[in-house]
Amino acid sequence: MSDYYNPQRTKGLYSENIKNPFKLSRSKIELFLNCKRCFYYDRKLGISRPPGFPFSLNSAVDHLLKLEFDIHRANNTKHPLIEKYGIDARPASHQDLDKWRHNFTGIQFLHKATNFLIYGAIDDLWQNSKEEYIVVDYKSTSKNEEITDINKDWQIGYKRQMEIYQWLLRQNNYKVSNTGYFVYCNGKTDKKAFDAKLEFDITLIPYTGNSEWVENTINEIYNCLNQDQIPEADANCDYCNYIKTINSK
Repeated sequence: MSDYYNPQRTKGLYSENIKNPFKLSRSKIELFLNCKRCFYYDRKLGISRPPGFPFSLNSAVDHLLKLEFDIHRANNTKHPLIEKYGIDARPASHQDLDKWRHNFTGIQFLHKATNFLIYGAIDDLWQNSKEEYIVVDYKSTSKNEEITDINKDWQIGYKRQMEIYQWLLRQNNYKVSNTGYFVYCNGKTDKKAFDAKLEFDITLIPYTGNSEWVENTINEIYNCLNQDQIPEADANCDYCNYIKTINSK
């Protein structure tokens, strides 16, 4: 039996008696919003959902975008994409940027009321002429349609992701623009040949975030973890519905 299903796994799990801050990542907050039952199993009982397959190509695109924007960051120049869309911004330089980009550290804030150490790893930061930081998130996919917005139901997670980053920056006393940007890379499939390269159409999608929900959600998570009763499953949770179906056979 793997660690994902081992009830004896205790590292990183929540206990009412812990004194050290409990680390709560942006992705675990999203898990709570998707299904409280899955979250409770994961963070308190040590039974996680099966791991997904790694998106290696997406990670490669993220890495190359960071290198590309870092060139302009070092030279204090605008990236051509920023120029194309007429955005008042330049890639921001900050001594902690590398740490904020790291998955296991990210930008952090200790929420004293719950003793939760909230953290999340950002893709990029820009800065406008008002010296406000702009949260930037990279996305990559391959679709036949042009990507010009993020208004599909399943993309709510993208919006919340940006809003948590904006909230974390503000909790660290930084000036943050309400408007963030998604750098969306869409792999082209209409080429005559592969020729050992994959080309992308890149669009810049603005999004005005509202992080007012974050504080309340953190408190809800605290109450959830401090109860003994396992929460009800979300009606749309594929994982819980699968288990329910199996158990009914």
